[in-house]
Amino acid sequence: MNFVRDAAADPALDVLRNVWGYQSFRGRQHDIVRHVADGGDALVLMPTGGGKSLCYQVPALMRPGCAIVVSPLIALMQDQVEALHQLGIEAAYLNSSLSLQEAQWVEQRFLSGDLKMLYVAPERLLTSRFLELMARAPVSLFAIDEAHCVSQWGHDFRPEYRQLTLLHERWPHIPRIALTATADPATQAEIIERLQLEDAAQFASSFDRPNIRYTIVEKNDARRQLLDFLASHAGASGIVYAMSRRKVEDTAAYLQTKGFNALPYHAGMAPEVRALNQRRFLREDGILMVATIAFGMGIDKPDVRFVAHVDLPKSVEGYYQETGRAGRDGEPAEAWMAYGLGDVVNLRKMIESSEAEDARKWLERRKLDALLGYCETLGCRRQRLLASFGEVMPAPCSNCDNCLNPPEAWDATEPARMALSCAFRCGQRFGASHLIDVLRGDSSERITQLGHDAVSTYGIGAEIDTNTWRSIFRQLVSLGLLQTDSHGGLYLAPESRALLKGEQTLMLRREQARVSRQRRAAMANPNGAQAWMSADARVLFEQLRELRSTLARDQSVPPYVIFHDKTLREIATARPESLSALGMIEGMGPKKLAAYGAQVLGVVSPA
Repeated sequence: MNFVRDAAADPALDVLRNVWGYQSFRGRQHDIVRHVADGGDALVLMPTGGGKSLCYQVPALMRPGCAIVVSPLIALMQDQVEALHQLGIEAAYLNSSLSLQEAQWVEQRFLSGDLKMLYVAPERLLTSRFLELMARAPVSLFAIDEAHCVSQWGHDFRPEYRQLTLLHERWPHIPRIALTATADPATQAEIIERLQLEDAAQFASSFDRPNIRYTIVEKNDARRQLLDFLASHAGASGIVYAMSRRKVEDTAAYLQTKGFNALPYHAGMAPEVRALNQRRFLREDGILMVATIAFGMGIDKPDVRFVAHVDLPKSVEGYYQETGRAGRDGEPAEAWMAYGLGDVVNLRKMIESSEAEDARKWLERRKLDALLGYCETLGCRRQRLLASFGEVMPAPCSNCDNCLNPPEAWDATEPARMALSCAFRCGQRFGASHLIDVLRGDSSERITQLGHDAVSTYGIGAEIDTNTWRSIFRQLVSLGLLQTDSHGGLYLAPESRALLKGEQTLMLRREQARVSRQRRAAMANPNGAQAWMSADARVLFEQLRELRSTLARDQSVPPYVIFHDKTLREIATARPESLSALGMIEGMGPKKLAAYGAQVLGVVSPA
């Protein structure tokens, strides 16, 4: 690939402008690119949507040879390669989706030096055949994407990642760049140790995703609450995460009956159906994917406007990565979650009943406790979330539910003591629903048969409504004052003793009143990033999206591979009248200008 170079220009910036059509780097991208292009190793910690790919793609074009990109998922490789082809870059992938003849053709191009980037899974890279190919081919750099997969204690552990130290041992003079968007301090240390990156330069960007609004609600009718949330995102692409395969299928079917274009996705589905659903999500507008965490890495779709959780994830790290799939384009997006006591009980039960070693169980408990602290915080959620990754945010974000509608704290000392005492008086083996019935003085046959209408706590909490009691029990479990047995029964933790003895007080979060669907839809502007555009510009934007969809269908690629929405919005607002003016739009590189410029101008200024 040849570039028109200005002798006084920065070579890295020259590549960025001539290939991608961007006028400047973001954040620390420029420093990273120059460091790797000069042959240095690097560890890059950058949030999803922060532009990690450019950190190795630009140096790959600046250095002689072919960059080997270690990527964990077929879908991710294919999307990346299709996007590079749109820019005129010679790139390919080697994975199980290729026939023997296709794989041999890619290998030959690699050996002959025709490729600038080659994407491979770690499993294939470690085969003797591929190692022998790399020994014979010109390699410019090694990029290890999703580097957190090296962590045995992480949520996406891939054992093959631990063997990638072989790259440094065999080719010590070829630079390596490891990249991840999800790594707490412990995982960062493990990446450095496992990949032998002790001498690598570390580039840590802020993990903050300021365009994402974080909202958490108490779960009391998950389906109705989900519909209320989706009302403000009609026609948008989004993801709904659920814990179990059964719940994924039930939720997707329910949403379909409500008129949503919803598809299920989980590991138990037939592979061809799962692949088709993912392909539709990536290549069509307005698809709502209902999924387990199996729908994970490799979701490069930039215009996902929301991620909703109808069940509690297992850790802050998992929550951050899953919510990070929203708003990759930098435009406004939302992360919404409904969670309740049942989620906490189920996850703790899963931890205790697993066959994992004690050290693993201890770590899983700590991870869950950290997530519960985030859910129950009275302060800024973003500050609490970033603190989990070792980052201090000096001021509240003004873009989470706690900042926009500050919660109220109340002195729940006496009700909490009632709840703890009731759990004790009833034998420390019943769940919250039964204990609430006892506290409220319910006269059901079961309570009478058990003799719980005779315990001292029977009816002492009648003045407190059921929803408030449910919130109290949830927070007592979250705070570790109540624990759960393998059947979901609640029993007193040692930490509850001081509260029961009157030696401490307890402030709890008071649940907010439910926001109506109509009010929520009004609060969240359905036009999103288009809200500031004029009516004429919005019409043109939709026309440009139609053109993009046609171009994408003709080439069997996702629409965002052709243009991002942000580029189309800028075109719709600026209304360029010539190819030279169109070429000044961000994201309109020379290759795309030559391929699509005339058609775009035909929509902007029809004859």
